[in-house]
Amino acid sequence: MARKGKKAKPKTPKKGLSLKLSKQNKIILGSLLMLFSIALFFSFVSFYFTWQDDQSLLTEFANRNEQAKNLLNKFGASVSHFFMYKGFGLASLIFPFLLAYTGLYMFLNLKKEGLLNKWIWGLIFVIWISITLGFFAIDKPLLGGLVGYEMNDFLQDYAGSIGVLLLLVFGLIFILVRLFHFTPEDFINYFKAKKESLASEFKGRVNDVDKSFEFEKEDVAPVIIDTYTHKKDIPPLEKEKASDDFEVNVPKEEPIEEDVVAMEVEKIVEEQEEADNIADKLVDDFGEFDPTLELGNYKFPTIDLLDQHGTSGGITINQEELEENKNKIVETLKNYKIGIAQIKATIGPTVTLYEIVPDAGIRISKIKNLEDDIALSLAALGIRIIAPIPGKGTIGIEVPNKKPTVVSMRSVIASSKFQKAEMQLPIAFGKTISNETFVVDLAKMPHLLMAGATGQGKSVGLNAVITSLLYKKHPAEVKFILVDPKKVELTLYNKIERHFLAKLPDSEEAIITDNTKVINTLNSLCIEMDNRYELLKLAMVRNIKEYNVKFKARKLNPHDGHKFLPYIVLIIDEFADLIMTAGKEVETPIARLAQLARAIGIHLIIATQRPSVNVITGIIKANFPARIAFRVTSKIDSRTILDAQGADQLIGRGDMLFTQGNEVTRLQCAFVDTPEVEKITAYIGAQRAYPQAHELPEYVGEDSGTSIDYEISERDTMFREAAEVIVIAQQGSASLLQRKLKLGYNRAGRIIDQLEAAGIVGPFEGSKARQVLVSDMMALDQLLNNESN
Repeated sequence: MARKGKKAKPKTPKKGLSLKLSKQNKIILGSLLMLFSIALFFSFVSFYFTWQDDQSLLTEFANRNEQAKNLLNKFGASVSHFFMYKGFGLASLIFPFLLAYTGLYMFLNLKKEGLLNKWIWGLIFVIWISITLGFFAIDKPLLGGLVGYEMNDFLQDYAGSIGVLLLLVFGLIFILVRLFHFTPEDFINYFKAKKESLASEFKGRVNDVDKSFEFEKEDVAPVIIDTYTHKKDIPPLEKEKASDDFEVNVPKEEPIEEDVVAMEVEKIVEEQEEADNIADKLVDDFGEFDPTLELGNYKFPTIDLLDQHGTSGGITINQEELEENKNKIVETLKNYKIGIAQIKATIGPTVTLYEIVPDAGIRISKIKNLEDDIALSLAALGIRIIAPIPGKGTIGIEVPNKKPTVVSMRSVIASSKFQKAEMQLPIAFGKTISNETFVVDLAKMPHLLMAGATGQGKSVGLNAVITSLLYKKHPAEVKFILVDPKKVELTLYNKIERHFLAKLPDSEEAIITDNTKVINTLNSLCIEMDNRYELLKLAMVRNIKEYNVKFKARKLNPHDGHKFLPYIVLIIDEFADLIMTAGKEVETPIARLAQLARAIGIHLIIATQRPSVNVITGIIKANFPARIAFRVTSKIDSRTILDAQGADQLIGRGDMLFTQGNEVTRLQCAFVDTPEVEKITAYIGAQRAYPQAHELPEYVGEDSGTSIDYEISERDTMFREAAEVIVIAQQGSASLLQRKLKLGYNRAGRIIDQLEAAGIVGPFEGSKARQVLVSDMMALDQLLNNESN
């Protein structure tokens, strides 16, 4: 019996190798495989960023002094080189997932059915992807690896490119059919289902739109508030009709005013709540109003349109120059018995700031008076001493670099500070002395005054302002009014007229070059300002930002004249020329706009090369707290523009000082060249635009001349002689008649009016002489003879 029992349960013979693992060993091995798969994944991903740096270390694996750049150091570099370069390329990323899947099976002690199948299909995927990448990216062997590259090369030797492509397509069909059970019927049914779902969705949207229109007809009717409280207030046409009802409802004694007011207030509150509910309903149904929808496909200019001027690697530090300048500063101050406790340097694109801490007891004024001596010792142009530096207990000495670095507009636009700027009108001017991108908000300035001598960077500065806004704002959000008396600086922006420019109605060109049109445009802007303030008052908001938020939320009715208000930026180049030719006619509307236009989104940028007190008057300066000074020729000009010295010590070529009413910041203006501006405007101009440029309100100028048609009998006795003088000189001015005919001013003025009525001279044009409409004496005789006949 005992023997039979032993035969019933025979002992399994011991084998040399057993593939069975205990549960504990499965957990250990499973966790090892999962962690190893994570290590492989990070090694493979890191390989594509570090393989070039790690190539030389592949043979130095045992050398502990060498370190690889791969995330898993030399192990990661070696393993990823084997799999990614010598193996299957990008397809190798499937291996970490297969290993992780296998490790998870072991870790959770799951049944292994189907695991082998997944490995087989995984290897098929690896080979197919590797050959496919080797075929389509033959010039990039890292994508398909050495296996994909060689197998593709081998197959092409026998089947050619078309044959390999057909094999790859067959492999894809094989995978889809065997693994995903794909059939042609499934493909057809899928597209049929998609078509039906799209049709039903479209039908549902049409029904929703019909319902919304029905809702508007029934519930969104205009609310009429009856504010008549007395019979005498009823309009005459309705008095007869309403008299019976009114007499019955209103008691004969005097109504109590408090109750009436309370009732009206209650009505208004209820109606306001109802209007808000309607607005919320509209927002729920249609979303917020989007002003950019009309040009919804508008694409902002790309960074590739800008050139990388100078070195792309940033500022080059010249240690010898730094040490030499430091020693010279210390030595010069030591000669005047001024000790230095500490000195440090901050290197900028064009200027280096040396910050010094003098010994105790040294007067700051003593150092400031040595400006010329330090400049002499350094043999440098444009030494500027800041004593003391605001917010620091140091004295600054700015010294120009011997090899200045060009700050390109591309580097400034691409900076994260500009890209992430949450401003209404962000402007990137350039870089500070510490090489930081300098970005300001024009909406908070709110107006900018720019001055500098000829050739020092004003036009480039204006281009930097416009370029910044073009890269950041949609055409629906900002409009430019460009005034260019020189007629050559801003004409580049003609291509974006229907996108970004604003002009007077019936005006041929959007960029204004004629001084008469400047006067009309400024007065039109004043009308626009008044209109906008009226809209703000009706909307019960304080500024353009609050107004546009309310309009987008559909809380303002367009039938009441409300509309989305874009920002308007007025840019005037050569303001001095404008003042010389038009004078008070320009200064008055500019002063009005500068004082009042901030809240309604109209901002002014004025540039001039003559920052004298008769051009930049006290009224203008008071309303332009933000100012930019390029290099000027004298300390007086610097004080006029900045209320401080320093602009006369700049080194030119975009070196500038910026102030917004507090401290002065030295910047290197970003350089944007004319071809770059042409590329940007061409890129924008090639896109779909609005039907026409943004139109300003119409303004009819008031001529100082008379429009009265004088009778021939009422003409001055010297009318004929005056006409001959004017035609011969081809200059229509009262002062000419005073000199030639020895007349008084009043009589000469009356004759000029009579000449205008006769059609000999044109209308009044400010301080300019009137245009002479008759070319020669023969034409004058013919004109006067026709009148007498």
